[in-house]
This record gives sequence, structure tokens and C-alpha cells, in this order.
Amino acid sequence: MSQILWHLPWHSPLAQSIKDPDLLGQWQKAFDHFIQTGQVWALLIGIFIGFLVKSMTSFG
Repeated sequence: MSQILWHLPWHSPLAQSIKDPDLLGQWQKAFDHFIQTGQVWALLIGIFIGFLVKSMTSFG
């Protein structure tokens, strides 16, 4: 039974090595990219338009 479980595909993520352990640095890089590409403006505009649509279509 243990040989069958050993060959299942779900065990492979447990044995992978971490290439870049700097988690906070990765978050900072992703956030900088989010700001530099202008995606923050798309997010804010989408939230604003969504709020307008929600307020115009609600009954109360």
C-alpha cells in the first residue's frame, strides 16, 4: 500500500526546494510592478464603477 501512495502525484510539492526565500522582497517587487504598470488605477476605477452600478441597481 505504501508503494502505491509513494507514486501519487500530490507528494511532489513537498520535496521541492525553495529558490528565493526572500518572501517580503518578492511582495515588494510584485507591488512595485503593480504600481508601475498602472494596474492600481484600473483597480480603483473598477471599484468606483462597480460601486456606481451597485448603487444604481439596488432597491433600498
